[in-house]
Amino acid sequence: MEGGGGTLSEVYQSAKKLLLKTRDALERLERLEYATSSSDLSFSINHDITQIQSLCVQMDRFWRSIAAKSQRDLWKRKVEQIAEEAESLRGSLDKYNSRNQKQMMEAKERAELLGQANRDSNHVLRIFDEEAQAMSIRSSARELENANVIGEAILSTIHGQRERLKNAHKKALDVLNTVGISNSVLRLIERRNRVDQWIKYAGMLLTVIFLFAFVLWRH
Repeated sequence: MEGGGGTLSEVYQSAKKLLLKTRDALERLERLEYATSSSDLSFSINHDITQIQSLCVQMDRFWRSIAAKSQRDLWKRKVEQIAEEAESLRGSLDKYNSRNQKQMMEAKERAELLGQANRDSNHVLRIFDEEAQAMSIRSSARELENANVIGEAILSTIHGQRERLKNAHKKALDVLNTVGISNSVLRLIERRNRVDQWIKYAGMLLTVIFLFAFVLWRH
């Protein structure tokens, strides 16, 4: 089938190549996402999609003139597929342009708000400085109060420990005194036991001498 732009097969191949090129360009545009250079690429993609749709119009005329029904139905499906893909790319481009326009409007609004904020920035900063100083003073007062409470607690603890040490020292002296007295009593008992033993041994010796002398006297 032939026409002003070539045969149906040639127009179809041109449309397929242009479709692949447009899809890659659209993916590249999505990665740029609001870059300043994206407007030129968006315009180029829009032009290519329009060109694809124009080729679809040409192919639509071609396949309708095919005599064989099987061939006509085959080319009809091919052309419709190209047209659907072109329409899908058009929808994706429109969504991107809508997001881009919304982002530009938001950026403009932020710039206007920033300009208003800059006009009031000195006043706002002064308020923040005063509030920050007040908060710093309150924080310092709380820290001093906490330090005072901690100091009093430490002094109280030291005083309690000193009293406990005094009591422990007194008890230790009492124990030592008690031990000293006990040692004296033990030494006295030991001496008494030794004296008693000497008295016992002396008595036994005297008894033996007395008996021996009595025996000699009788004889």
